[in-house]
Amino acid sequence: MSKKVSILELQQKKVEQKPITMLTAYDYPGAKFVDEAGIDMILVGDSLAMTVLGHPNTVSVTMDEMLHHCKAVARGAERAFLVGDMPFMSYQVSVSESILNAGRFLKEGGMDAIKLEGGREVVETVRAIVNAGIPVVGHLGLTPQTATKLGGFKVQAKTAEAAKRLIDDALALQDAGCFAIVLEAIPAPIATAVSKKLAIPTIGIGAGVGCDGQVLVFHDVLGMFDRFTPKFVKRYAELRQPIIEAFQAYRDEVEARTFPTDAHSFSISEEELRQLNGHVSKELNLVGE
Repeated sequence: MSKKVSILELQQKKVEQKPITMLTAYDYPGAKFVDEAGIDMILVGDSLAMTVLGHPNTVSVTMDEMLHHCKAVARGAERAFLVGDMPFMSYQVSVSESILNAGRFLKEGGMDAIKLEGGREVVETVRAIVNAGIPVVGHLGLTPQTATKLGGFKVQAKTAEAAKRLIDDALALQDAGCFAIVLEAIPAPIATAVSKKLAIPTIGIGAGVGCDGQVLVFHDVLGMFDRFTPKFVKRYAELRQPIIEAFQAYRDEVEARTFPTDAHSFSISEEELRQLNGHVSKELNLVGE
């Protein structure tokens, strides 16, 4: 087993200009796949609300649901650095509640860090969580939990004023103690400029190649989520249709009684069958009289 990825290694990758790789995962087998592929970081994202639980957006997922999936991922991953996504309203009510909820991701969920959305409005919360000994990843640009406030799932920081605000937010999060920041749906030149200004790594999703790393959603990479495909997604496989076809083939064989065959069944000798008839009940009629 390769040694566990650490924050120091992630920071060193930025210094050496070696891209950081990150994918989401939501369960034990998914975590094993991502981990065995040598990905640096796994995000147990609140995107599971949509990709796994079928909700129309991310705001519906609860702390208990997030922790349930975090535990499964932690059991499946050995090498990758694990980040748990704090769900909507788990860190907005009070700083003390935010610390308690963040701590649950480490203590109960087996995560190495947490991620939360927002800029200067969450700086004091970030600072308090970091001071409690919990590593924090920030998230700027398109923040799905507050997408309605932003006018929907749209590219952010497209004006000079908005870009300046984003850079100021990133610097404030860095100052508060974030060790990395996710930049989502931001024009590539703006994301590159932010990445150069920060001493901590940036992880881009729809933010161009100038970020220090990239993250995509597990189901998007594998072509398993069909409700919509964002512009920034590249599908590295198309598994949805082959999975459906495999299930259809199973259905057809069961209905035709061509599965299971003898190769998929267990047998016993005629003598053992006679003994079963004798000791259990002749009503079984396992062997003819």
